[in-house]
Amino acid sequence: MKEYSFTLKFNFPDARIDPDCYIDRLYEAGCDDALIGIGKQGCIALDFIRSAASAFDAISSAIVDVKRVIPDASLIEATPDFVGLTDTAKILGCTRQNIRNLIFNGDTRSLSPVYEGTPSIWHLAEILTWLREAKTYSIDDSLLEVAIINMEFNLARKWRNIEPDLQANICALVR
Repeated sequence: MKEYSFTLKFNFPDARIDPDCYIDRLYEAGCDDALIGIGKQGCIALDFIRSAASAFDAISSAIVDVKRVIPDASLIEATPDFVGLTDTAKILGCTRQNIRNLIFNGDTRSLSPVYEGTPSIWHLAEILTWLREAKTYSIDDSLLEVAIINMEFNLARKWRNIEPDLQANICALVR
């Protein structure tokens, strides 16, 4: 068993719901390995350190635990996933300038941002994979595994919004 660190953010169907009413129930339902944040009305965030055989097992079991207590809650985001230069530097324990130099002064053909602007945003999994493969950086396996699974959960969540009739056509166009 490995320990995986990740955060899950959920939205309530009714923004007037007081998330305080769920804290004890979440703890009893298996979320005793999470810090629970209730800062925004109608939302709840759980910062987990969960032991499991894989990142997928850790993250999916956490989602199931939350949904058992709050069945109508919608997953907003699984993190870490979307990152800028500052986020990436913080996660890797180096300077923002170091990450900037690596990305913008290196061979970035395989490293495209999700959003190119100020600031640009990438999937953490793609940065970590690129750093490991192209720059031979030592990347923590658990961190990379969590970043990949979170990216896949977030992409799947958005993919549901695409009309089923268009999904096959879109897939054919972006290959």
